[in-house]
Amino acid sequence: QVQLVESGGGLVQAGGSLTLSCAASGSTFSITAMGWYRQAPGKQRELVATISTGGVLAGVTGYADSVKGRFTISRENAKNIVYLQMNSLKPEDTAVYYCNARGYLAYWGQGTQVTVSS
Repeated sequence: QVQLVESGGGLVQAGGSLTLSCAASGSTFSITAMGWYRQAPGKQRELVATISTGGVLAGVTGYADSVKGRFTISRENAKNIVYLQMNSLKPEDTAVYYCNARGYLAYWGQGTQVTVSS
């Protein structure tokens, strides 16, 4: 089993920056990719960014068009941590952000609230 714990959420003004962290524990050897999703009130959960964590494609990233150029996903394998650096934040970025890990199964964190004020 894999457990995911997010941290780093909070309140920030538009144009500011925030970094989220996701710590994975348990059977992390089974994970091949991790990512961040977000869900705003009244909207479906959407993919924000992904990163491959093992194999030949380790380090390959992908982003939603809405965050390209503003958000950066990275990893620290030694500590089984994935980060999401968010810059130039906009009010529409306000959402609960969830860490995701995928291997043989999919795993989710509990979520961390990000609120961007105007």
